[in-house]
Amino acid sequence: MQISVVIPLLNEAESISELHRWIVSVMEKHQFSYEIIFIDDGSKDQSWEIIQEISRFSEFVKGIKFSKNYGKSQALHAGFAKARGDVIITMDADLQDNPEEIPELYEMISKGGFDLISGWKKKRFDSVIFKNLPSKVFNLVARWTSGLKLHDFNCGLKAYRHDVVKDIDVYGEMHRYIPVLAKQAGFDKISEKVVKHQARKYGKTKFGAERFINGFLDLVTLWFFSKFGKRPMHFFGAIGVFMFLVGCCSAIWIGASKLYKLWNGLPNILVVDNPWFYIALTSMVIGVQLFLAGFLGELILKTKHNQKRYLIKEMI
Repeated sequence: MQISVVIPLLNEAESISELHRWIVSVMEKHQFSYEIIFIDDGSKDQSWEIIQEISRFSEFVKGIKFSKNYGKSQALHAGFAKARGDVIITMDADLQDNPEEIPELYEMISKGGFDLISGWKKKRFDSVIFKNLPSKVFNLVARWTSGLKLHDFNCGLKAYRHDVVKDIDVYGEMHRYIPVLAKQAGFDKISEKVVKHQARKYGKTKFGAERFINGFLDLVTLWFFSKFGKRPMHFFGAIGVFMFLVGCCSAIWIGASKLYKLWNGLPNILVVDNPWFYIALTSMVIGVQLFLAGFLGELILKTKHNQKRYLIKEMI
């Protein structure tokens, strides 16, 4: 099979049928062998019923329904696990991603030798203040921290080589940073393609302003895991030892100073009245705690096991 189209969705009943027809027309025009995988992320409208109806008349359509809303990352994870195509295309179900881009994306992966192609919505039809401007700032920071020269990390329209989606682990809210996850997994042939952005035709966006705050926090998490995810002791242990040494040296200085003054009959104060005493004590306590955090992190890494991250209610 040449192409798997993975489409996560939430309450997009109005657009599913139209999107399906559009994708099918592109696939038939270019004579691709394909499958379309819809992942219903706990929709409350008629989305799943529509997917079931489409699947009855098309052997190329598959569906996964979650028991509740788990988020886009979990939906993509489930879709990637089910995908069988040589090239996997992801897109949103709101008709803002254009299926006409699929043939060129496929060519770039299959013949261009790329591992991942990320869409770049260079011209957007979203609110400038609430979406475009924050998105530019977000992407600027993401480029700086990840080293990937992509303009639009959060674009839902992407193409992947089969091996990429099978090797990466999309968790939490990391769907925004799949290119970064791929790079960390050793897939460094990553590029981008300018794609057409459609104005939303039905419904309203499912993401608010909080996605940018969460996005920056996830970026910090991703940076930390890329640096110290496999060796937490190198981070927590190093800081812990440093702080313990600072506290220990301060305590020695306090004790030596006290003994010197007593020996020479100089005026002195109680150790507990010396502010350095509390600085030393606090530094040593925090140092020990950080060291233990690194040690526990190492233990967790050695004993961790895969956990079930979502519950599938139905599958077709």
